[in-house]
Amino acid sequence: MKKIFTILLVFCFSSKLLSQDNTAEIHGNFETNLQSYFVDSSIGANEPTPERILNNAYLNILYTKENFTAGLRYESYLNALKDYDPQYKGNGIPFRFATYTSDGLEVTVGNYYEQFGSGLTLRIYEDKGLGIDNSLDGLKLKYTPLNGVYLTGLIGKSRTYFDYAKGIIRGTDAEINLNETLKLESETSIIIGGNFVSRFQSDNNPSFVLPENVATMSTRLNLSHGGFNYYGEFAHKINDPVGSMVQSENNYASGKAIVNNIAYSQKGLGITLESHFVDHMDFRSERAKKKEYIINYIPTLSKQHAYTLLSLYPCATQPEGEFGFNTNIFYKIPRKTLLGGKYGTKLNLNFARTNSIQGGTSFLNDIDSLTHSAALFKIKGETLYFSDFNLEVNKKINKIIKTNFVLAKQSYNKDVLEGKPMGEYGIIKSTIAIADVSYKIKKGHSIRIELQTLRSKDDPNAEKKGDGSWHMLLVEYTISPNWFFAIQDMYNYGNYDEEKRLHYANVSVGYLKGANRFAMGYGKKRAGIFCVGGVCKEVPSSNGFSLNISSSF
Repeated sequence: MKKIFTILLVFCFSSKLLSQDNTAEIHGNFETNLQSYFVDSSIGANEPTPERILNNAYLNILYTKENFTAGLRYESYLNALKDYDPQYKGNGIPFRFATYTSDGLEVTVGNYYEQFGSGLTLRIYEDKGLGIDNSLDGLKLKYTPLNGVYLTGLIGKSRTYFDYAKGIIRGTDAEINLNETLKLESETSIIIGGNFVSRFQSDNNPSFVLPENVATMSTRLNLSHGGFNYYGEFAHKINDPVGSMVQSENNYASGKAIVNNIAYSQKGLGITLESHFVDHMDFRSERAKKKEYIINYIPTLSKQHAYTLLSLYPCATQPEGEFGFNTNIFYKIPRKTLLGGKYGTKLNLNFARTNSIQGGTSFLNDIDSLTHSAALFKIKGETLYFSDFNLEVNKKINKIIKTNFVLAKQSYNKDVLEGKPMGEYGIIKSTIAIADVSYKIKKGHSIRIELQTLRSKDDPNAEKKGDGSWHMLLVEYTISPNWFFAIQDMYNYGNYDEEKRLHYANVSVGYLKGANRFAMGYGKKRAGIFCVGGVCKEVPSSNGFSLNISSSF
């Protein structure tokens, strides 16, 4: 089927190119990432690679003409970088599609991405940094029968590496913008929506009776008036065995999730309040498989930090059970005031916390038939997973100097968030301070310096100690618009093991010309957890050269 589809696309490209119609366009981009790996026992990089260099490469081609769009992506892993799953191996075209739009109807065949609501029931997406691509291969229809009415239907199988999961995913989503549909001229905007997603997988297990059809559903509401905005969504998942397929661990309980977001904004002020409750809401394209098979998403509540030491201990969402909230306040002190100065001063105060749910995750198995409903919105007495309290002050001193200062206090339950045995590391507390200063030397030339420090305090009741305290220095020099140079050093000066008090130094240089970008680097990377939006992966330690080349056309 894949070969036939690819041949059809190539034929389509060829026939369209031969056409005299000048409305046809072809766009695309290319990217390759090469990395060498040296054995370095000091940082735990003890496993040599048979190859001198590992490589990930991607080529996207997109063809458009009037109402027709088609594209494909070629991927090459020879072999995959070490922070990728080794099942990414070889070459192929895992992504190809064709889309036609007419009179409010959009038809897509082949591979596609999609998200319903906030993603509680379905999120099909790609993130190269995480090594995730769970695109569906099948059919997707989008239809707008009336103004403000948006309908989506889909069916397909989820990609896993160069293959597909066994489960068949089916879904429908409907969203109505009442203001557009009813032609209401009001300051209040009302959008309602709902969806249904199911997975079919045959029951071939000789020991258990497993549901072949597993469904999730959700409803959502979005209200806005003036500077206020509210978004809420409730999702439910019917019984879906999640676990190791061991009788004592297999869980047949249903799941639920609740998301609430209230925001207020006006000139110079923004306030956001978020919360979510999650209980047994892990939904996968194939039962009893790894996280790469997850096809839904629990929005993270912690702030997404750009600074290295602020994200040293990132928060990973726990779809099997957590309650959390996030409060964010942005305020700009006006210009020409005592604290605002000539350009004004931007303040950002943020506090986030997640913990276990009262009573624990809902559980139901074949042994004792226990069931319960976890309590909502409980903080006191529950196990802390993660907390982050931070203040950011952004200040432009004059035309050539800009500053950004951050002070944060974090608590990180290493056992829960990294899947360690309970009591091994416990809760690690840290205080982080950051000073970021940019200086414009002359037109086109600027230098930026980051000074970061993290003071760590380990759990006194834990069996093991963490990595201790860190310093970091980054110096970045930019010659606009073509060149950039950077040197960075992370120093684990406070490690409890004196042999691990190491420097992780990196140097890099980059060149940009038009649509082309080249970047080279050399250095060491620590082993740790890398997260984007609460979705995480383990990154091994490494020492070596890197080369990144990207281009678009």
